[in-house]
Amino acid sequence: MAGVGPMTQDWEPVVIRKKAPNAAAKRDEKTVNAARRSGADIESVKKFNAGSNKAASSGTSLNTKKLDDETENLTHERVPTELKKAIMQARGEKKLTQSQLAQLINEKPQVIQEYESGKAIPNQQILAKLERALGAKLRGKK
Repeated sequence: MAGVGPMTQDWEPVVIRKKAPNAAAKRDEKTVNAARRSGADIESVKKFNAGSNKAASSGTSLNTKKLDDETENLTHERVPTELKKAIMQARGEKKLTQSQLAQLINEKPQVIQEYESGKAIPNQQILAKLERALGAKLRGKK
């Protein structure tokens, strides 16, 4: 019997507070000055190399020398010209567009475009899909 009898309400105040300040907010200049005015204890510690980038630049002489001595060309392997031509020729024989071939192998048309332009990094799985879809041997020729 929920509706029978006198009804009372609870009117106690509810206090909603903001979150406690995090560590960065505690070190804020306003907060530190307020603590100084109120007479609270303040501890300040200067960390070694704080605010400078000396640690990052001090030990680079050995790395710089290694980089200067390095003569190897560090580039990604690209699709060879023979492979580009083989893909375009096989696709032409099957009378497929780049997007149709991409749909056959479940890849984006951009992948086929990159392979045919020579910008792609060779991936053996994609090459295997291309061989199956085109019915031509693409790998193993050098």
